[in-house]
Amino acid sequence: MTLTLAPKTARDRLILALDVPNVDAAKRAVEATDGAVGVYKVGLQLVFAGGLPFAEELALSGHRVFLDVKLLDIDNTVAHAVQSIMAMGMTFVTLHAYPKAIRAAIEAKSLAGRGGGAGPCLLGVTVLTSMDDGDLADAGYAVGARELVLKRARDARAAGLDGLVCSPQEVAAVREAVGAGMVLVTPGIRPAGDAAGDQKRIMTPRDAIRAGSDYLVIGRPIMAAANPRAAAERIVEEMAGA
Repeated sequence: MTLTLAPKTARDRLILALDVPNVDAAKRAVEATDGAVGVYKVGLQLVFAGGLPFAEELALSGHRVFLDVKLLDIDNTVAHAVQSIMAMGMTFVTLHAYPKAIRAAIEAKSLAGRGGGAGPCLLGVTVLTSMDDGDLADAGYAVGARELVLKRARDARAAGLDGLVCSPQEVAAVREAVGAGMVLVTPGIRPAGDAAGDQKRIMTPRDAIRAGSDYLVIGRPIMAAANPRAAAERIVEEMAGA
């Protein structure tokens, strides 16, 4: 993990998912939690509701931004998308951890970076946390989630990718497989007692940190709370205790 991406405090580790329908709602969430979380995640729902200019505004104002667009396309398209994202000031950006997409993204980041600036941390999504072995079988895969996650993790490490997104239930095995040099980001985090929602491979913040996660992506437990700031602070406290 590069020094600039190593979390220095428990708060730095908390990525708040701004999974809201419009920019106004996102702005209210940032105002309600500013200073209580380390990174704000802008995903597809918000991207298609004016979220890209908003993400740039967040970055320009000094916030760290996780652009969760899960890039996957032909090599040339992935490469040009990464080049465009390089100019946006994002801290993290996701792509699906397919070997050709990874190689295209890494090459594009390297070429663009020669003009100055390190660019975003490229994170490969191994297997979505909403999927289990049955879902993968339905999609035509002959292996289960754990085996596929580890294969994609090793391939990503060999290609030189910055980090990975994986379920907290696999993060210990992934860390063992890739070593200490990659950033590991885990969604599917639910504080004890919270509903799982549509996530199938989940873990508490405390257990995820103990398992080896660097950053945790948390949305509904904070966004749906009566007091989002207090909810974020409780989660940070739980992580600090780990």
